Amino acid sequence: MQSVRLVLAFLLIVTASGFSQSASSAKPGSGFSIDNIDKSVDPCVDFYQYACGNWIKNSEIPADRPSWQSFSELDESNLRIERGILEKAAAGRAGRNAIDQKIGDLYGSCMDEKAVDAKGIAPLKPQLDRIAAVKDKGALIDEIGRLHLIGANALFNFYSNSDLHNADQVIAYIGQGGLSLPDRDYYIKDDADKVEMRKHLAEYVTQVFTLAGQTPQQAASSAQTVLMVETLLAADAMDRTKMRDPKNRDHKMTRDEVVAMAPEFSFNRYFAAVGAPNFTAMNVTNPDFFRQVNGVIAALPLESLKTYVTWHALRAAAPWLSQPFVEANFKMRQALTGQKVIQDRWKRCVDLVDGSLGEALGQRYVEATFGADGKQRMLKMVDALEKSLDEDIQDLSWMSADTKKQAKVKLQAIRNKIGYPDQYRDYSAVVIKRDDLLGNMQRADEFESKRQIAKIDKPLDRKEWGMTPPEVNAYYSGSYNEIVFPAGILQPPFFDKTMDDAVNFGGIGLVIGHELTHGFDDQGRKFDPTGNLRDWWTEQDGKEFEKRVSCVADEYSNFVAVDNMKLNGRLTLGENTADNGGARVALAALERMIADDKTGKEGQSIDGFTPEQRFFLGFGRVWCEKQRPEYLRMQVSTNSHSPGKYRVNGVVQNMPEFQKAWGCKAGQPMVAENACHVW
Repeated sequence: MQSVRLVLAFLLIVTASGFSQSASSAKPGSGFSIDNIDKSVDPCVDFYQYACGNWIKNSEIPADRPSWQSFSELDESNLRIERGILEKAAAGRAGRNAIDQKIGDLYGSCMDEKAVDAKGIAPLKPQLDRIAAVKDKGALIDEIGRLHLIGANALFNFYSNSDLHNADQVIAYIGQGGLSLPDRDYYIKDDADKVEMRKHLAEYVTQVFTLAGQTPQQAASSAQTVLMVETLLAADAMDRTKMRDPKNRDHKMTRDEVVAMAPEFSFNRYFAAVGAPNFTAMNVTNPDFFRQVNGVIAALPLESLKTYVTWHALRAAAPWLSQPFVEANFKMRQALTGQKVIQDRWKRCVDLVDGSLGEALGQRYVEATFGADGKQRMLKMVDALEKSLDEDIQDLSWMSADTKKQAKVKLQAIRNKIGYPDQYRDYSAVVIKRDDLLGNMQRADEFESKRQIAKIDKPLDRKEWGMTPPEVNAYYSGSYNEIVFPAGILQPPFFDKTMDDAVNFGGIGLVIGHELTHGFDDQGRKFDPTGNLRDWWTEQDGKEFEKRVSCVADEYSNFVAVDNMKLNGRLTLGENTADNGGARVALAALERMIADDKTGKEGQSIDGFTPEQRFFLGFGRVWCEKQRPEYLRMQVSTNSHSPGKYRVNGVVQNMPEFQKAWGCKAGQPMVAENACHVW
């Protein structure tokens, strides 16, 4: 069960679906330093290498990570802060309040590895026994519903979200799902890496079923059944690039139409099993997928379906059962990402608490880290960037006055959420026991699932957040028309109060511009100021826009990420458009600040670099990174963000402002012959 909205996040902190661990490690956060620069490189030939060359030479990917970015240091620092909070809460001192009891005992139950190992598979046994006892397909639907409530999403996903055409109202959604590998392409393509991952999945499923009590022969047969079912589901799953377009996910149906679409899967029985209200309409993001689900239910014998459902119960629990299950789970993750060793247990447990009781832990994190002035500094920068984007839009030569007027209305309507929610989530209904790790997780998942289901047919609560306060990330939501900056990201290298404005505008300023631009990228532009899917563009302006974003898509599709794998410029189009637009409006805001400064201090050079050069160096510093080849291949297949090298070079080669700042000449690599310019 999950809450889903059109969210366009800034960063690349991505975990392979089903092989979850936190993404953190190594050393404390650090800010901007010219020591990262490799002055042997010409910035006009390869600016990324110039800005990051020494950082790359001096950095190693920690063994417990698939990649290492400059901001990973900040993520690691936040983890240590959270660990301190949780260890104090777990100590169980007299007078603990309800928040500290819950986060402390969840962390404590996770850290008690000896107790977890002693229990083995026993905590999951009641669920496995219920599935094994199922006598018909109708009863299996009840079990699927029960598993969905506790975070094991077999077959598909059921959730609530705002109505695409009435954003103030929440409705029910069903969406494609039920796969163990990160994407449909892993099942239907015969590229060498995809074939290899199918073999790894079969080995993983075999190992887990063996640990669960099957003979090796039975387990191998079960693995082939799981792979067969998931391959059938993948056949009608929508392509990830196509899925980006909200119009392709817009299929509102009556409840009766949904039931009739898949008569072999009794949706009414399922809705009863998850406790859904008696709603009359819902959105089906991919009707073809559910027709395929219907065919799978009809064609396969009950025992095959039970094997598949049993696997998803095991898969969801494996990282949190005894050590043999944890090791099997990590081995699968290792195949996907190249990560050398599993993370320390404390890091995985911190991540678990953040994922399960995130706003409770986040409340303590904010108390420990986020000063009262942090929000005000950010709001001031957001205001400057909004003014800059407004001026950018009004100055566009290709957009008509009518569309500019509508764009201004949308821009002014964007909500800004900074640091932490005004009201934290109430977890008082979640029972957390010191000696029941899996039970704690499942009760937390069930609480969240039921909370999401309870929203159906109710007004949208626009105060809610989609990230927890410690996250090193940010996002724009089209259905909410808001930008959100958790407290976790408002630190170096993104924002450093000891640094000059030029560096900060290249860091957090560009992030702000990026998120604002998402409201006007190839998908964000399809939503109106309220969050409704509505075309507010003139026909001609729409054509002019598409022509310009096609330039961006084609440009990035020519970048080689790893081996012979090129980027998918259409998959990454929204993020690339936001990076390019964000850089322009952030630099323009900085230039305005310099022009308005009567003292002349803002325009002074520092360390031999002009403010404009330091802006670009601050931008480059954020995206210094190293990635393992396995992980990079997975990212190219599944991630809507470009690798750091192209997030930097792809932007600067399109900017005359960059070429002016660094004295680049026509014909040099950082001067695109046909520069792309949307915003």
